[in-house]
Amino acid sequence: MAYAAALSDYDRFSFGDGRWVRDVYRRGSGPAVIVIHEMPGLHPDVIRFADRVAEAGMSVYCPVLFGAPGRPATHPAGALTMLGGLCVRFEFNAWRAGRSSPIVDWLRALARQAHADCGGRGVGAVGMCFTGGFALAMVTEPAVVAPVLSQPSLPLGRRNAAGIDAAPAGVACARRRHAEEGLKVLGLRFTGDPFVPDARFETYRRELGEAFEAIEIDPADARPGGLKHPHSVLTINLKEDGPTKAAEQRVIAFFRERTGAA
Repeated sequence: MAYAAALSDYDRFSFGDGRWVRDVYRRGSGPAVIVIHEMPGLHPDVIRFADRVAEAGMSVYCPVLFGAPGRPATHPAGALTMLGGLCVRFEFNAWRAGRSSPIVDWLRALARQAHADCGGRGVGAVGMCFTGGFALAMVTEPAVVAPVLSQPSLPLGRRNAAGIDAAPAGVACARRRHAEEGLKVLGLRFTGDPFVPDARFETYRRELGEAFEAIEIDPADARPGGLKHPHSVLTINLKEDGPTKAAEQRVIAFFRERTGAA
């Protein structure tokens, strides 16, 4: 299949941290931003967002954590990808609160390398959906200076509604870095999203205080598509005007400001 056509403007390389090796797609110049794709993979709407980050003057790194790169989110095989991510692969912590996914260690190593390669003040990172909370767990790596949590959906399950997929040490590190260097954490979601409960954002507010900036959008302002309730703020449900577009612009401006691209 010609899925790779969606990534024709990107260079592909393999990156390993001594434990795992993953492919990464890179485009652009300037300080680095790591775009961590959502379920079911690095689909064209994620790539569209990454393109816009690159066009804003930054080097965008798109790691492939699961799924076929460039394959549309609507492809039937995406259901198998989601099942594998939830039930099989041990790189991810889908069901327990207060613990980051093991793959975050690999993402921290990628951030260190990206900063060494691209310079600037540091690296931006955005997670989406299944990976939405990963950027917060990445802040224990000093190179990460602009974490964004887009519709952070882990941990799953009703009993985990108030849970977050970051270890207490990572949350404490974010608070300390806010006090010492002004670190900010952006969080995005559609209100009423069953995968991103109100209680979860209340936990972010309580635990991070002034370090947390919440962007919460009425689902009526979403582009239709994907799940029954609008979910993917920066990708599938992004409209080219209105609040979702403003959220996209805020995220890109945040990256530019914090990484030194501005």
